[in-house]
Amino acid sequence: MFDLSPAAPRAAKLTALGIGVALLATACGGSSTPTQTGSSSAAAAGISCPAPSGGAGAGNSQAATNTGPVPPSTTTTDAPLKLGSLLPTTGSLAFLGPPEIAGVNLGIKEVNDAGGVLGAPVSVVHRDSGDTKTDIATQSTTALLGQGVSAIIGAASSGVSKTVINQITGAGVIHFSPANTSPDFTTWDDKGLYWRTAPSDVLQGKVLGNYMATCGAQTVGMIVLNDAYGTGLQKNVKEAFEAAGGKVVAEELFNEGDSQFSSQVDKVLAAKPDAIALITFDQAKSIVPLITGKGIKPTQLFMVDGNTSDYSKDFQAGTMKGAQGTIPGTFAKDDFKKKLLAIDPALKDYSYAGESYDAVNLISLASEAAKSTKGTEIAAKLKEVSEGGEKCTTFAACVTLLRDGKDIDYDGQSGPVTFSDAGDPTEAYIGIYEYQDDNTYKPVREEFGKL
Repeated sequence: MFDLSPAAPRAAKLTALGIGVALLATACGGSSTPTQTGSSSAAAAGISCPAPSGGAGAGNSQAATNTGPVPPSTTTTDAPLKLGSLLPTTGSLAFLGPPEIAGVNLGIKEVNDAGGVLGAPVSVVHRDSGDTKTDIATQSTTALLGQGVSAIIGAASSGVSKTVINQITGAGVIHFSPANTSPDFTTWDDKGLYWRTAPSDVLQGKVLGNYMATCGAQTVGMIVLNDAYGTGLQKNVKEAFEAAGGKVVAEELFNEGDSQFSSQVDKVLAAKPDAIALITFDQAKSIVPLITGKGIKPTQLFMVDGNTSDYSKDFQAGTMKGAQGTIPGTFAKDDFKKKLLAIDPALKDYSYAGESYDAVNLISLASEAAKSTKGTEIAAKLKEVSEGGEKCTTFAACVTLLRDGKDIDYDGQSGPVTFSDAGDPTEAYIGIYEYQDDNTYKPVREEFGKL
């Protein structure tokens, strides 16, 4: 059922699925969603985004729940499942580290609260991924592999993952990212060992490009990080925006490690775009003041998952008010947030926490289904536990079904998570968020799409 051959067959299977994205619904999710008080607007630029829509986001009302004791595993292991995490605590994506690490730790806690995997508790070793300016990821990966992990969860950055994917998969270990969105991984020769719970930027790009057009923008300028993440997302945003009848009038690149962005900002503003898409990491802290300082309204700014973060301590109040951003995944619901805060009370945002939590559950369930803690054997069951069976949303509920001899379909905190043969989610939500006067962001709508 699982193809361990090189990338070409996997790419062919993905092609059979079709690459087009169908935006099937828009919804408003999570109790913190703003009420319908009107739309964001930048009248001078002709931008007026839709007001938040009513309805429910990703739901799992029909999923099995577990109210009784979890039956013991019929198979035990002398080699308990050990996971590694390769998530950012330093570098340009360090703001994503806390929610991702909290998601992993919550997943580990709940798995062990339910009795662990194959009769033994699961453990995790955390290591920093750094960013592409350093060699921290390679050193961390070497350390994790040396400790005999079956799977490594991370990195957050697609560029960082590219530096270690061959090292990880070449060792027969699962490389499972909660946040990689570069389309390049879909056809990577990974021996069937690379998986992710974040959808490819084919989807985020489609949503963002279409959304800017829906807001009334006819022209867009882009400032883009020149790496696998930035240029991949740039391509898909441009294709979607132009397919919707708009025109991209400026595209300015910069490199990781750059600290001066005046040239890029000046060239984009000279093109007088209606909207500006910032496809960056934390470089947005330097870029946004340059843009708004030249009279551009924040309502003309559109952010992405790499920079949609809390700027309350970085900018004066109102600097970001009305700017919007996209983050793959459904909105974190209140009960999930409470559980995460019990793990890490200092959490400021929840980006990719659900995807990280789901990675732990999926790996653990696939290990149970495989009756093994060996990476290649776990990988052979990942697709199976994500589709086709009885729906369940927690490790306890899902593992109970497995131990009762039933097929399962895990739907997680990040959404439906149905895997393609290439290890990509085939359907996902993209959340759209709007910045408030205090430079924090709130969810306003969700777009659901299929790849």
